[in-house]
Amino acid sequence: MRFVLFHIGFLPVTIMDVLDIAVMSYIIYRLYNFLRGSRGVQMLVGLVIILIATGIAPLFQMKGMTWIFENLRTIWLLAFVVLFQPEIRRLLIYIGQSRIVRFFVKVSGSRVIDQVVEASLALCDIGYGALIVMARETGLRTIVESGIRIQAEVSTPLIISIFNPRSPLHDGALVIQGDLIEAAKCLLPINEEDFGHIEYGTRHKAGLTLSQETDAMVIIISEERGKISLAVDGKLYKDLSENELRRLLIEGYRLADANLQNDRKS
Repeated sequence: MRFVLFHIGFLPVTIMDVLDIAVMSYIIYRLYNFLRGSRGVQMLVGLVIILIATGIAPLFQMKGMTWIFENLRTIWLLAFVVLFQPEIRRLLIYIGQSRIVRFFVKVSGSRVIDQVVEASLALCDIGYGALIVMARETGLRTIVESGIRIQAEVSTPLIISIFNPRSPLHDGALVIQGDLIEAAKCLLPINEEDFGHIEYGTRHKAGLTLSQETDAMVIIISEERGKISLAVDGKLYKDLSENELRRLLIEGYRLADANLQNDRKS
């Protein structure tokens, strides 16, 4: 027997109805935030307008429009999948990287680490400076929103192209969350009080500050020295080789996974 909280006219409202509305509202809100600023929002608005027209046409006895919409009804699902294929793919990746999923499924970052290490070495050889933020558990929403959204799969060529001095995105930091490059040209805070005395430049100070304020790992590639450094937990590991950088990144992700499992147990 359902427990009725109250009635709206002759309609009974139960606890499950309230829960259903709350869950759907949350899903729609998160979906809006996910699509906000992308081309998918414009397509979604167009699709909603068409669906509204589909319902209005029969009311006004628009026989031609009704006939068209009824015949198109069978291909709506296929059209939706085709039109929103990139957004659906990114949404599935986003869901797979969520904290809830990671409670039950261990996500490996080995491919991402390989791509980032390869890109870091290439940037050193070319002589490009870079600031690459590898997010772990702490959210970096403010940092991401300060830059330009990309949300593309992590790849060596893309990272190199972003930090090309002729690229409009090369200034600032690149943020990687899970398997995606979330944004580029991001602004990082600088704590001059704690790191103003170090002999390195702005990139190193910004990387150290972020690693102190969050659990992110920050790769700093010096344009002048052609060396790779890694900032973790407010500490700077300098002049890293390929193997050293890879080892520190792997250990960093393992530590994050261990902390996640401990949180789950507690």
